[in-house]
Amino acid sequence: MNHRWSIISAVVLVSFASGGFLLERSATEGEPAFEETLFEKVRSHVSHYYVDSLTDSDLYRKAADGMLVELKDPYSELLMGDDFKALTEQTTGNYAGLGIQIDVRDGWITIVAPLPDTPAERAGLESGDQIVEVDGVSTEGWSSEKAVSTLRGQPRSKVKIVVRRPGVSSTIPFELTRARIHQKSVPEGTLYDGGIGLIELNPVAETSARELREEIERMRGLGMRELILDLRRNPGGLLVQGVAVADLFLDQGDEIVSTRGRAPNSTRTFNDEGPQPWPELPVVVLVNYYSASAAEIIAGALQDHDRAVVIGTPTFGKGLVQTLYELDAGVALKLTTARWFTPSGRTIQREADSSETELAAMPDSAESETDSTISNRPIFHTDAGRVVRGGGGIVPDVVVRPDTLTVGERAFIDQLGDKVAEYRDVLVTYALEVKGANRIDSEDFEVTPAMTADVLRRLRAKGVTMTDSVFNSGATLVQEHVGYEVARYVFGRSGELRRRAADDLQLQRALAMLREADSPAELMTHATASAARASGR
Repeated sequence: MNHRWSIISAVVLVSFASGGFLLERSATEGEPAFEETLFEKVRSHVSHYYVDSLTDSDLYRKAADGMLVELKDPYSELLMGDDFKALTEQTTGNYAGLGIQIDVRDGWITIVAPLPDTPAERAGLESGDQIVEVDGVSTEGWSSEKAVSTLRGQPRSKVKIVVRRPGVSSTIPFELTRARIHQKSVPEGTLYDGGIGLIELNPVAETSARELREEIERMRGLGMRELILDLRRNPGGLLVQGVAVADLFLDQGDEIVSTRGRAPNSTRTFNDEGPQPWPELPVVVLVNYYSASAAEIIAGALQDHDRAVVIGTPTFGKGLVQTLYELDAGVALKLTTARWFTPSGRTIQREADSSETELAAMPDSAESETDSTISNRPIFHTDAGRVVRGGGGIVPDVVVRPDTLTVGERAFIDQLGDKVAEYRDVLVTYALEVKGANRIDSEDFEVTPAMTADVLRRLRAKGVTMTDSVFNSGATLVQEHVGYEVARYVFGRSGELRRRAADDLQLQRALAMLREADSPAELMTHATASAARASGR
């Protein structure tokens, strides 16, 4: 960063040294514009006289980067190499590898979960397996980035790994063949009592609408009669897929989103293209501060057309359209070309004093936005005349803020300080030992005081200094964390989600509202009544 600013300072000084002369001249017809001449002279001076040697290639790249920086738009950027590759993987969900979710725990690469229908799952890799060797090289101390880059590779190429499995005394070797992997944006849903299904969507990628439709149909076959669509922490993704997902729930001809910009075809309206397949299905959409971009398109469209009740906290407010222009092989310009608006006319883009202010906005402040602040936002109306609030982002119909930590739990977190990684290591290691010992046979298992005491002992063994009183003040939080980790590694992701549901206030509110409603109309009536009670009417 200091080096970049030193170059900018040098450019400024050179412009002052030669700018007086340039300012006295006026461009005559046929001559280059003043700014073009200025740029070339600055580039030439920096190239020849700057204290560090810089190639023309370096300077042109820095100039391109600087131009985008001066737009003060955090979403416009040049993408090259790994950055371009990462964006491609995020929006398509495609890469070549083994098909595993991994994390670093206790210094080792740990498999969080093998993805369905992948080389990892077919070979028999399991959640909790620790990868201790890759092609004969120990993985101790590897970062997640190093593990990902090593385990991925060309399709049909082979890799040998050795895993350490909980409850198995000797290590287990595997030889796997890498394949094209598609990481779904819609994982398997969870079915709760009463025929209520929870389906997550994250992110909005190129196959999201198809995956969501298939998962809804699968769960309807299992008895799902009502749906909770979880868009919390969904950063968005592809505009066309956000439109396609909303299309699944709206009537033909309904407006989904409109965009306004200067680029060709950037000002347009996207409408629903076909009849909805499940008009009788009551829908709740969960959102929070981390729901952004295309996720906000979905929530806003369903809210404006009275098709779903939105529950949670106001969303991020990222209502800018980025267009990707491929400039060369492996090089692309991601450029903001339009703003988008919900069917009722609300701008999704949250206003901020500057891009820096927007990027630095604290999630806690948005999650705890007061009712009075929300009530001061501009008023818009849904198709049925319900009041919805503008001002950026999507304001839920029913605002439910996440549970906050107690004073004692905050003291526990503060005491952990920079030892959070050690705490996570202890939790995962303990969960893996529980799995290996086959001590848990029900998702409703109790986390006993002895189990939390064992966590404290292990924390201290890792050098975490903590008094008994501080630990005890955070015991409830520790019990929750132990329960989640054990459920994840013993019963899988769906077991963890069912365990978390009891502590998820937003999900519990959604479940309660759906249990009182047998149709979309009834659900909307309950939402309207809830909003009226909240506003004191």
